[in-house]
Amino acid sequence: MGGGGSTRRVTFEADENENITVVKGVRLSDSVIDRMKEPSSPGRQHRGSGAVNEEELKKRIAEELALERARRDSEAQKRRLFGKLLERERISSNEHLTRAILRERAATEEERQKAQRFARQLEEKDRELKKHDAYYKEQLARLEERSAQFYKVTTEQYQKAADEVSARFK
Repeated sequence: MGGGGSTRRVTFEADENENITVVKGVRLSDSVIDRMKEPSSPGRQHRGSGAVNEEELKKRIAEELALERARRDSEAQKRRLFGKLLERERISSNEHLTRAILRERAATEEERQKAQRFARQLEEKDRELKKHDAYYKEQLARLEERSAQFYKVTTEQYQKAADEVSARFK
């Protein structure tokens, strides 16, 4: 967690009031500046009248920057992981939705085929009933014709027999 691997150079200055001015766009919070001003160990070296050791200050700034970078990297990693988790969840829900849609389509197609099959069976039954109806109408017409012929013959025979009886007993 040091600045050993970094090639970025940071320059800074300390003014009379020991306020830190940061150059080249590196911003440090007040708490970081306060911590850098505080001595970290009792054997710390100071230059002159309370001036901060420049090497120590550079080291502390590098450490603080490394900590800040690590925090930002950690947050970025959390955001990436959360994004990946959301993406996986979205993909999972899309897959679930797709499977449900496919199941519904399959069920709808099955119902449509079943309805077509029943419609064909109904048409077949209707044709069969019409065929039976025509056959029985034809049979009825034949029976009525035979009955009419039988009635005619019977009536003629009756009339003949009545005329014979009438002619005999006149």
